[in-house]
Amino acid sequence: MIDKNRFLTRLSSQIPVLLDGPMGTELNRRGFDTALPLWSAWALLRSPDAVREIHIDHLRAGAEVLTTNTFRTHRRSLHKAGYGSRARELTELAVRLAQEAIAREPRAGADTCFVAGSVSPLEDCYSPQLTPRPDELEGEHEEMARHLAEAGVDLLLVETMPTIREAEAATRVAVATGRPVLVGFTCDTRGQLVSGESVADAAAAIEALGATALLINCTPSHALHRALKRLAAATRLPIGAYGNVGHSEDEQGWTVTDSLDATGYAERARGWIETGARLVGCCCGTTPEHLRAVAALISQGTFSRRNDRDVHTRRGSVP
Repeated sequence: MIDKNRFLTRLSSQIPVLLDGPMGTELNRRGFDTALPLWSAWALLRSPDAVREIHIDHLRAGAEVLTTNTFRTHRRSLHKAGYGSRARELTELAVRLAQEAIAREPRAGADTCFVAGSVSPLEDCYSPQLTPRPDELEGEHEEMARHLAEAGVDLLLVETMPTIREAEAATRVAVATGRPVLVGFTCDTRGQLVSGESVADAAAAIEALGATALLINCTPSHALHRALKRLAAATRLPIGAYGNVGHSEDEQGWTVTDSLDATGYAERARGWIETGARLVGCCCGTTPEHLRAVAALISQGTFSRRNDRDVHTRRGSVP
C-alpha cells in the first residue's frame, strides 16, 4: 500500500525537495545508444544495469526523488520500434530499477526517498502540432498511469508537456490513481508553453484537476525563470523547476551547446528557489555534478525565499 501522505508531508517542508537528474542524456554521455524512437528506453532492453547505476549516482548526489526511465515506454513509442507488446513489462522493469537503486544505496532509504513514475508526451516534447486526438490521449495515458501505479510508484510525474490539452488528459488519469501528481510544462525562452499557450492558462486548467504541484521542466535553464515567475503568479499550488543545458537535434539526440558548469547551474537554481520553487532538479544535458551542486545549495540554505503570501498577492502581475 502506497502512503501518499509521506510525500505530501515532505513537500510541505520549508526545505526544497531535490528531484533527480536526466536519464536519456546521461546514458548518452556514458556511451549508450539513445537513438529515436526509444531514446532512453533502449537501455531497458539492452543495458538495465546502466539505468540502475545512474539512479544510484543521482541518489549519491543528493536526489530524494528518482524518476523512472519510462519517458518512452508508452505503447505508442515502443510500437515504433517493434516492442509495443512489452509496454507493461518495460514500465515495470523501469520502476523496479529505481526501487532497487534506493534499496542498494546506503545513503538513501525507503523512508526518505521516493520513486516518481514519468508520464511523457505521446509524441515529441517540442512538436505540439503532433499532439494526438483527445480520445487517443485519454486512453493511452490511462494505460501508462495504470502500469506505473500497479508497479508501485510513490507519485506520478507528468512531465515535459508541450500543450495544455495533453497535460489535462495525462493529469486527469494520473490523479485517478490516487497518487500525488506533479505536472511539468516545457516552455520556450519567452516564458510560454512551446505551443504558444500561456503558463497562466495551463496552471488554471491543471490546478482544477487536482494536481499536487506544477513545474517548468526541460526548458533552457538560462530562460526558465520567465515561465517560473508566471507560474508562481498564477497558482497557489507548490511550484518547481528543472532546466536543461543544450538542445534537441531531432534524430541526432541531444547536443550540449551551453558550457554552464555545475556551479553556474546551482546559481540558476538559487533564483528558482527564491522565486518560490519548492521542488528543484536537473534536466537534459546536466550531470550528477550539477545535481550535487544544487544539493549543496539546499543543504547550505544560502538563499532567500519569496514567501507564499507575496507570490499570491502578485498573481497576474508578471509580464
